[in-house]
Amino acid sequence: MAKSKPRDPMPVSERAKQFMPFAAVSGLTQALERKERELMLTERKEPTEERARKINLFLNKIEKGSEVAVTYFAQGEYLTVSGAVAGVDKVERVLTAGGVKIPFDDLYDVEII
Repeated sequence: MAKSKPRDPMPVSERAKQFMPFAAVSGLTQALERKERELMLTERKEPTEERARKINLFLNKIEKGSEVAVTYFAQGEYLTVSGAVAGVDKVERVLTAGGVKIPFDDLYDVEII
């Protein structure tokens, strides 16, 4: 007995779709990514006296337009931003650099580049 061939063979572009991955449980990937981020969160470290002095000195002498690299604590992780200083608001206690507003209390390390 001869094998029967389909009258209209499936186009190659359609055949590939049969092997595409699918999400058996909707939202599982997003939930796993969220849990992974939560597990990677870290606690805020208090800066040493030497580091606190360095930050204080930096905030007193920095000028608008200076290029800096700033490491700060935000939402459970330490981030580093580089860019020009847009302003230092000593009343509101906020440093704006690289397009990011960073409260003085969240500063961990600063460097003029």
